[in-house]
Amino acid sequence: MSLTKSFTIGSLRCHTIEAGSQALDGGAMFGVVPKPLWEKKIPADDRNRIRLSMRCLLIEHPDGLVLVDSGIGNKESEKFKDLYGVDNAAPNGGTQLEMALGELGFAPSDVKILLNTHLHFDHAGGNTRFDPEGEAEVPVPTFPNASYVVQAREFDFGLDSNERTAGSYLPKNFQPVAEAGLWSFLDGPGEVVPGVEVVLTPGHVPFHQSVMVKDGGETACFLGDVVPTTAHCPLPWIMGYDLEPVVTLESKRALLAKAEAEGWLMVFEHDPEIGLARIIKEGKSYGVTPDLG
Repeated sequence: MSLTKSFTIGSLRCHTIEAGSQALDGGAMFGVVPKPLWEKKIPADDRNRIRLSMRCLLIEHPDGLVLVDSGIGNKESEKFKDLYGVDNAAPNGGTQLEMALGELGFAPSDVKILLNTHLHFDHAGGNTRFDPEGEAEVPVPTFPNASYVVQAREFDFGLDSNERTAGSYLPKNFQPVAEAGLWSFLDGPGEVVPGVEVVLTPGHVPFHQSVMVKDGGETACFLGDVVPTTAHCPLPWIMGYDLEPVVTLESKRALLAKAEAEGWLMVFEHDPEIGLARIIKEGKSYGVTPDLG
């Protein structure tokens, strides 16, 4: 089974990358939405967890490969992987993300920009890795030739975690990148390279960003956690994990309205089945077109 799916935006060749899966509590994933409603969309296991993809985006850009988010990586304990239902391992201590890059003929050293939507462990855990050949388990940057890009205030927010956020912001995923001098911080929305830009979509965390790919009159949007699965397209279906759910609501309202009006291709990071879809209006809310895979 292929770990990648390719598509084009104008002249830019892009690929969804399956970096493994995790299983999170369904109630937490859907907040105030009752279980009889959300379980029709994504069924739960006997521990009330739903299976979620950790889908990344690779853009073949003239300025170099751009990778958006990096999955969980290879640094977590067996206890952690059991708790969060992590399935992302590859032979020789590697990860499915690295396997997927290899499927496309690339290696981590080929990535020129690593762009994080935010720094939670399932989005930035693959930023660093344990070297399977190393004698000590010391995290090192997975993409040694890349410029790592995130909102500056998101980095500061992750460093200054509290009892509510510390379980999601793990310093081993981003501090070694700082020690290597590889971070390139953003302050608000803007272009990263021509045709690839970020927009602020706060609510899940205060400085969350989504990624836009634009070329030849076409647009794709990598949503991150503002709309983690297609089941979260209805405006009030918001994760219990979100720190500011009412802010998420307004981020979704603006983003999905524009996506529907302009026919954007949406990349869903956590949907267990659908990686690519387009937004359609469904009454006062939103859904997706089927059959885009």
